[in-house]
Amino acid sequence: MTLEKAKSHVFSVLESTGPVKWILLVLVMTVFTTLLYPNTIIRRHDYQLGDVAERDIKAPRDFFIEDLAGTEKKRQQAAEAVLTVYDHNKALIEAIRGNVEGAFAMMHEPEEAAGAAGTPDGAPAPADAAESPPGEAPRGGWQQKDAFEKKLGITVSTGAFNVLEKEGFSFEIPTLILGIIDRILTNGVVSNKELLMRDADRGIILRTVDSVEEKAVHNLEQFYGLDQAKAMVRIVGKPLLGDLSYTASNLIVDFTQRLLQPNITLNRRETEERKAAAAEAVKPILYQIKAGEMLLREGERVTEVQLLKLNSLRQQSRLEKGYVRGAGGLILILSMLIIVYFLQTRQLGSGLLDSNKAVMFLSVMMIIFLLLPNASETLFKAVARNTPIVASEDTLFAGIPMAAGAMTVCLFLRFGTAVSFAAVVSACTAVIFQGRFEIFLYFFLSSLMGAHWMQNCRERKVFIKAGIRLGFLNILLVSGAAVYIRGVPGFDIIWVWVFAFVSGIAAGIITAGIVPMMELAFGYTTDITLLELANLEQPILRRLMMEAPGTYHHSVVVGSMVEAAAAEIGANPILARVCGYYHDIGKINKPLYFIENQMQCENRHDKLAPSMSSLILISHVKEGVELARKHKLGKEIINAIQQHHGTSLIRFFYDKAVKLRGEQAVKMENFRYPGPKPETREIGLVMLADVVEAASRTLENPNPSRIQGLVQSLINKIFSDGQLDHCELTLKDLHRIAKSFNKILNGIHHHRIDYPEKNAAKDGKDTHERADHQPSKPVQRLPGQPKEEGPDHFKRLGL
Repeated sequence: MTLEKAKSHVFSVLESTGPVKWILLVLVMTVFTTLLYPNTIIRRHDYQLGDVAERDIKAPRDFFIEDLAGTEKKRQQAAEAVLTVYDHNKALIEAIRGNVEGAFAMMHEPEEAAGAAGTPDGAPAPADAAESPPGEAPRGGWQQKDAFEKKLGITVSTGAFNVLEKEGFSFEIPTLILGIIDRILTNGVVSNKELLMRDADRGIILRTVDSVEEKAVHNLEQFYGLDQAKAMVRIVGKPLLGDLSYTASNLIVDFTQRLLQPNITLNRRETEERKAAAAEAVKPILYQIKAGEMLLREGERVTEVQLLKLNSLRQQSRLEKGYVRGAGGLILILSMLIIVYFLQTRQLGSGLLDSNKAVMFLSVMMIIFLLLPNASETLFKAVARNTPIVASEDTLFAGIPMAAGAMTVCLFLRFGTAVSFAAVVSACTAVIFQGRFEIFLYFFLSSLMGAHWMQNCRERKVFIKAGIRLGFLNILLVSGAAVYIRGVPGFDIIWVWVFAFVSGIAAGIITAGIVPMMELAFGYTTDITLLELANLEQPILRRLMMEAPGTYHHSVVVGSMVEAAAAEIGANPILARVCGYYHDIGKINKPLYFIENQMQCENRHDKLAPSMSSLILISHVKEGVELARKHKLGKEIINAIQQHHGTSLIRFFYDKAVKLRGEQAVKMENFRYPGPKPETREIGLVMLADVVEAASRTLENPNPSRIQGLVQSLINKIFSDGQLDHCELTLKDLHRIAKSFNKILNGIHHHRIDYPEKNAAKDGKDTHERADHQPSKPVQRLPGQPKEEGPDHFKRLGL
């Protein structure tokens, strides 16, 4: 037994076995359960610190855990990192300057004030009230001592006041005092240098009082302590006081030391507020646990960190009923599979999943494209861990060419079945990836559009075009998924785009590779194969043209008629045309027994009994099926050959038999084709066109009205005979078909102009020719050459 016969035998057994569909459904459900259930289980994790893990535990999905101790530690570190704030009072020197200069200026004012007071109405002051000579103390200085001390801000001893009086409260004294103070305060004087030096390693924040200016200072040794600043008074003042007396120098040093104040002071309140703000700004430390990440390995002791992960997972997803939830998810998936199966197989008149072969094809496709994401998940995880690709594992799903499944199904079982297939496979893939909704939408929409772009695939390049379109669509979909997962994406999304685009191209290439394999394995015929079969140079058609030219011409006309009618009613024009070309190839074996091939020869049926003639006519169906199988024309063509006559009656020979033998002696069943009746719209069109085209040849004077009446009558007879009961042709379709047939037949049988022969020419030229077309000169005949006979010379040509 050859391979072809063995395959046909297997398919015939499967097609004839009723429970095959249910067996395939149980098989698919078993595979689905085996592959999907481990991904739906959410196990309960009851462990304490130090327990030994009984099994490996992986994260079922992405989630976050908070490290409380780590967060607190980080907040403490943030608070400690805040530099201590010190206030720098740059206005202090100006305040001291105002006090010192005001105090000494005041000691020169009493005499002028007294003079003004003792000379009312502007009278001249008495002679004894004249200004004291330079270097002498003003009169009444002791009366100003209290005011002087108050203004200066320090107490002044009697001896020191006497020295000042002796010096005449010279303005040189405050100038020297302020010069020394200015140099020391400019360097900076801190109240507690020991406390300041605690921050020597980190530095401090030096903030100017009454200003927003601040800066970080790390060299704290430069600042003076208060005692150090007082000691520096003598050092700084030594070069300035060299020309003064010892008493005056000591007085200036004493005044300067007592006037010095710290201009850098600790601001505890501001420092504490900044530390609190820094601690508050620290966000909780969250660890992201990726889906599939190992939380605990079998045999390990549970550590504090692992226990934290397990408790966080339990709190976020309530894992106590993990097995039950997993079973529930699996029930939902299997229920969807059963419902889709039921709707597709029970849809009346669909003709797609009525056969076990179609169900087997879908089962194989589902298993293949359920194994694909399982294998891809493992592969992509290995790629992400072992290569420098920056794309995250949660977006690498974009590289799986799942759309190839729906694209392939659409080519064989139409778009509606591809939609159901895409829904089931996308839902299962989402379960494999931990039930992520964005993955379901990505694969479902991608598969949907991929199937849509493959609906009218009639060239090989359509696979690549659809793949490129799908690649760009995948980029859009995966961008939305990435934003849904992580928010605003970074530059790593470029890698995701690359995977998504390559996935679209790969889907087209995989589909182009799978389709021929499925055609061979399941005997399907795609539009691409149909276009190849529509080539009139096919060997079987060339043989038909040579051995049965009348049938060949009839088949070509029928192909044109059904193609136009199929386009009108929304059927497959290519399939209809090819079925029209091949429907009568069985007449090759006995061409002269069919009227279109007899060419005015003797009709061989005249010498045969009507029953024998009917058997010869019926046999062309069986012989056509055998030829179609021999030349591997496909299941659709074989069905068209087998069904294009349905169970119609061979009326001519039946009536002849009745006339010869009587109606009671003739069984009508013996004069009917064995059928079955047409089961698709395309085959129904072939039946109608076959009858109409053959009958149109018998019309005398075939004008439009006669053609229209003939078409209407024949279609009504076929419809009334019940031959169209199984092929979904509606009355509206029949009306459109009749209009299409009328148009084509009117074009074939249009009237032509009579061209009468005119052998005589007038005035040396034909009356219908132009004047410039002169007849050529007669050619001189050679000796021995036969004489031409004019217009009748070629009268035997072609006889």
